[in-house]
Amino acid sequence: MSIRRHPILVIEASTTVGSVALLREGAVMQSRVVAMGASRDDALFPAIIAVLGAADMVPGDLQAIVCGAGPGSFTSLRIAVALAKGLAHATGCPLFRVPSLLLAAGTYELPGQYLVHADALRDERFALPVLIHGDGSTRADGPMTRVAMSELDAVASGRRLLAIGEPPGQHDDRTVVAPRASAILQVDDWWVHGPVSLESWEPVYGRLAEAQVQWEVAHGRALPTQ
Repeated sequence: MSIRRHPILVIEASTTVGSVALLREGAVMQSRVVAMGASRDDALFPAIIAVLGAADMVPGDLQAIVCGAGPGSFTSLRIAVALAKGLAHATGCPLFRVPSLLLAAGTYELPGQYLVHADALRDERFALPVLIHGDGSTRADGPMTRVAMSELDAVASGRRLLAIGEPPGQHDDRTVVAPRASAILQVDDWWVHGPVSLESWEPVYGRLAEAQVQWEVAHGRALPTQ
């Protein structure tokens, strides 16, 4: 697709570690990784400014913006989506979405069939079947579902499990991966569904913690993040 030849900004913040990447001609020009969390100062916007500045570019030079669509941390995703929508609105760029579980799978190098899974609270996992080709390109191999942790192996049905967590690597006999903005290079055809609506699109937020649900019911309003 011709849009991949032009400057593209990718924003991912579905976990406690966010990332941004600036792409052009199918390569990463600049990237940054930052810490996320409700108790932290916003580091994502400064990272965006940093990658643009390092490439001697301004937001108006962008031709597209891609945002990780979750599931994941409500607070981190809300920050990322607000930034992505704001930049898209200000620059007139189309905004595309890509599942954060695919951005995690895209960081893994061994070809094969996998089930990428992430915490959905209440002893459940979000699960996405993926296929990693020999050239490293990655695509979803079915819809994302939410399953009981006890049923994960059965749902995998022979696929190797990739757990989302920090830090990535091999932990307790589990292969752990983490979504990164730069992994968009490995994701097949992320643009095929077209840009999202800036007015109506929202990411897949992870299920709220039960304590937060109870607090919001009791107070009749959203839990403050500051």
